[in-house]
Amino acid sequence: MTQHDQREFVLTLSCPDRPGIVAAVSGALAERGCNILESQQFGDRDTATFFMRVQFAAPGDVDADGLHAAFAALGTELGLDWRLDDTAERPRVLIMVSRFGHCLNDLLYRQRSGLLDVDIVAVASNHPDMRPLTQSYGIDYHHLPSGAGGKAAQEAEILTLVEHYRADLVVLARYMQILSDDFCAKLPGRIINIHHSFLPSFKGAKPYHQAHARGVKLIGATAHYVTPALDEGPIIEQEVARVDHAHSADELVAVGRDVECLALARAVRWHAEHRVLLNGDRTVVFR
Repeated sequence: MTQHDQREFVLTLSCPDRPGIVAAVSGALAERGCNILESQQFGDRDTATFFMRVQFAAPGDVDADGLHAAFAALGTELGLDWRLDDTAERPRVLIMVSRFGHCLNDLLYRQRSGLLDVDIVAVASNHPDMRPLTQSYGIDYHHLPSGAGGKAAQEAEILTLVEHYRADLVVLARYMQILSDDFCAKLPGRIINIHHSFLPSFKGAKPYHQAHARGVKLIGATAHYVTPALDEGPIIEQEVARVDHAHSADELVAVGRDVECLALARAVRWHAEHRVLLNGDRTVVFR
C-alpha cells in the first residue's frame, strides 16, 4: 500500500482521567490497520481530565463512517468528548477587520505562501479601507457599516456570510467592534480574536502610547477564543517583545503590530491543525 492509498485524520478527545485510555484508542486504531503518525496527551490533575490528540493514517478501505462508529462506541465506554477531522479538509475562514490591516495582510500572505493551511473564503469589515488589499488576493470583500439597523442588523449580516461561505472559523484581525453576547453564543469555539496584552492595564484609546508613558519594558499580544465575557475568553497564544527607554510611542506601535501578527497566525494555525482543546476557561495546546 502506498501513501496515496491512505487518508490522514486527527482525533481529539477529552474525558475523565482513568487508566487505559491511550491503550483503548491505540488499540482501536491498530484493529483497523491505522498507523499513528503523532500522538500527544495531557492529564490535568486539577480537574482530573484527560486530553489527547492523535494524527494517524488510515488504509484506503477504512472510511470515515467506520472510524466514527468505532470512536462512538469507545466514547460511550470511556465518556469521551471527541472529534474526528480529515486533514484533507481545510478549514474555511472568514476574516473580520477594521482599519488596521497588518494582521489581515499577514494572514493573507501566509495562506498564499502555504504557511497557513486554511481557505480564506471572505473578508468583512465595518470600513471599506481593506478592500484593495483583499481583492488583490482574489478574495471577496464585504463592507458592513453599522447603519440604521444598528449592531443587531450588522451581526445578522455577518452570520449570513458565515452560512453562505460555510465558514468554520471567524478571525477578528483587529476588528474594532464589540460582539454581542448573542452573537458569541451562536459560534462557540469558532471565533478567534487578537488584542494587545496591555488590557486591562491600559484600556481605551492609544494603549501603546499609555504604555510608553509608563515606561514599560515588555509589550505583547494575546490571541484567544471569543466569549460573551469581553477579552476574557480562553487564551490560545501570547507573544512578547522587549523594549526600552529608547523606543518612541510610534516604535512601540510598530513592535506591537509584529507581535500581534505572530500570536494570531500561530493561534489560527494551531486551531486549523486541531491542536487546541478547550479546558474550561483555559486551553490545552498540543504544539
